[in-house]
Amino acid sequence: MTPVFANSAFVSAPERLVVRGGGWNLLHLKVRYGVYQHPAAGLVLIDTGYGPRVTEGPGRSLPLRLYANLLRPKLVEEHQPARVLDRLGARPADVTAIVLTHFHADHVAALHLFPEARVYAKAATLARIQARSRFANLRHGIFDELLPHDLATRTVDIDRLSVRAAPHGLGQGADLFGDGTLLAVDLPGHAEGHFGICFAELPMPLLYAVDAQWCAAALEPGKAPGLPAALVSSDRRALASSTRRVAAFREQGGDVLLCHDPSVSPYDLPGPPK
Repeated sequence: MTPVFANSAFVSAPERLVVRGGGWNLLHLKVRYGVYQHPAAGLVLIDTGYGPRVTEGPGRSLPLRLYANLLRPKLVEEHQPARVLDRLGARPADVTAIVLTHFHADHVAALHLFPEARVYAKAATLARIQARSRFANLRHGIFDELLPHDLATRTVDIDRLSVRAAPHGLGQGADLFGDGTLLAVDLPGHAEGHFGICFAELPMPLLYAVDAQWCAAALEPGKAPGLPAALVSSDRRALASSTRRVAAFREQGGDVLLCHDPSVSPYDLPGPPK
C-alpha cells in the first residue's frame, strides 16, 4: 500500500519565516500525519497530528493554552484521525502501531485515542522527557501532559532494531517491521530524537522527512531559514546537515514529503482541505 497523509490542521506564517528570502505573504502550513497499511504489522499511523487536546481540551496547562493562542492552529475536522480512519473503513481500535518521529505537540496530540497501539519511538529520548520537570520539557518544546502515562510500557525502541541501508545514499535506517518497507532514518537537529521515515520499497522511494524543514523550497541551497526560525531547532548545525541529506536524496531520484509543506502532494489524502 502507498501511504496517505492527512492534514490535521493549518498554521499560518509569513513565508520569510520558513524560507530564506521569502516574502511577507502568509503560507498556510499543513500539519500532516501518515496512514499506512502494512501487510504484516497492520494499520500504522506515522505521528497523530494536532487535535482538540491542544486547542480546547479541558484542564490544559497555562503553557499549553499560551502555545495554542500563539500558533492558533486551525483544526481540519474531516482530517482528524477518527474521521480519516472511518473514511478508510477502520476504527481507532484497528490501529496496531504508531511511529512517533518526535515528541512535539503537533505530532502527539491524538495519542490518547490509541491506548492499545504499540509506539515505535526512541526510548532514550522518552526516558529523558520523563526524567525532566515539566518546565524543563517546555524548553525543549515538549508538553508532557499530551503523553499517555503508560507510553514507555508500549514503546518499541527503534534504536534496538536491525538496520538496513536506505536508498539513494540516505544512510542507515532502523528496519521497523523487519522487511525493509519502512526505515526510520535519523534526521537530527529539529528536535530530540527526530527521525524521518523512508518508504524504501515504493517504485520511487519516498522519504517522509517530517520537520527537517517546513517547506520544500527551504531544501534548496541557501534557502533554509535563519533567525528566528532557527531558534526552534535543538541543534542548528545538525539541522543544516540533515537538510543537505534530504536534498541529496531528492537529487538522487527519491521523493520527499515534509510535514508542514503547504503545497499539494500526491500522497495527500484527497478531500476538502487545500
